[in-house]
Formats: sequence, structure tokens, C-alpha cells
Amino acid sequence: MAAFNAEFYSGLTLSTAFSAPWATADRLKMVNRAALWVLAVDRLVDHTATNREQVTRLTRECLSVADGAVPRSAVTRFLADMRDELATVKEFEEARRLWRDQLARTLAGMTRAWVWRDTGAAPTLARYLDNADSRGSCFVDVSHWIYAGDGWTRAHLEELRGVSRHVQRYLHLLGDVASYRRDVSWGDLNVLALGVSRAEVTGAMAALAGQAPGLIEPVRASSPRTAVYLRRQIGFNAGFVGISALRPTA
Repeated sequence: MAAFNAEFYSGLTLSTAFSAPWATADRLKMVNRAALWVLAVDRLVDHTATNREQVTRLTRECLSVADGAVPRSAVTRFLADMRDELATVKEFEEARRLWRDQLARTLAGMTRAWVWRDTGAAPTLARYLDNADSRGSCFVDVSHWIYAGDGWTRAHLEELRGVSRHVQRYLHLLGDVASYRRDVSWGDLNVLALGVSRAEVTGAMAALAGQAPGLIEPVRASSPRTAVYLRRQIGFNAGFVGISALRPTA
């Protein structure tokens, strides 16, 4: 696909490397694969699926593979490879339910966004944010922590998932601000095309960013690197978009 070019891969790997600069390439393998998989599935839902049944079928196949089924397509083979790689970590046996649950939330969020776009619905900003699992970053975080997290992190995935989902809400809005023109030209769902002003969006982002340290800081005492990883998720992505893109326009 044209969207998955050298610039795309460079941006993806820079983002994950900056979020965990202490990690070697093998420790970043899962986070990169999970991020790539989420983006590929999102593109299938947004630009390949032409009806609700196709989206539902894709969801069903992905969840079946997560449960151990044999994959039947390129995207589910990639997911099966991730599943099997995660299974090399002994903690995955216990964490598998949570990983599968976050996968289901991600796919459900993408399906809901597809329905909104297909029906021309205009959800409120609050409802749009409640569907931030469609962004997939929490699924990426959970996959990364199972594979490369320290002992405390792997033992506290449910707690950390709550913090990750807060960061995900910020990234959900940030991504829309960054891709507004492209989304409009492609007919994709974007919060700025739902009757929500840029000032409202940047205000919500500022509130989410302001609340994040209070959620992240308690993690630092037990896992400094996980705390830094979460903080850098916001810092790098905001910097990558550029501060000018976040300023409200008159």
C-alpha cells in the first residue's frame, strides 16, 4: 500500500524507539509489530470493507486467531505470529485474557467508528473519546509490556491498562488534528469534521495531558521505565505533530 512507505516505517520506528530508548531492537520487536498490525487493520476497515458484514467477519476471524485458531488471511497470519511470539513469554498464559480483551475492545472501537462514518452519525466529543480504543495504542502497549516489560509491569497490566487508555484518548485526538486534511480527502472519520471546533479539541487535549502526570507518577516508584514510556507517548507524538498544529485557529 502506498501509505506504508519508507517515511511511514521511519516514523513508526522513531516513535517506539523514543518511547523506550533503553530497549534493544529485539525488545522493541513486539511494540513495532503490534503498531504495524493495528494500522493495517485500521486501513482494512476504513478503506477495504464496503459493508458491516465484512467488518464483523474480520473481527470474528481476528478474535478466533487470538484464541488459537489457524489464520486464513495475511492480517490474521500476522496476528498469529504475534500471538505465538507472545506465548514464548511465560507470563502470557496469565495475561492472555487481558490481551484478548484489549484486542476485542480495539476491534469493537474500529467497528463503531465504521458505523458512524457509514451512517453519517455525529457523535459528541465525549462519546467520540469514549471510543478511543479504536486508536489501538492501548493494545500496542499491552502487547509490548507482556513481551518486554519488567516483572512489576507484567504483574500490574490491568492497572497500567487504565493509564494507557487515558494516554490513548489524548493520542486519539492528536492523531485527528494531525491527519485532518487527509481524513477529509479520504472520507475518514475525524473529530474536527463532526461539528467539534478545534478549540474544543485542543482544550480536551490540554485537560487530558494535564491529568496524565497524576496517573503516571505513581507508576514511577515501582517501574520508572514504564512511567517514562507512558510520558513519552504524549511528548514524542505531540512534538512529532508540531506545536503549530495544536494551536486553535481564529
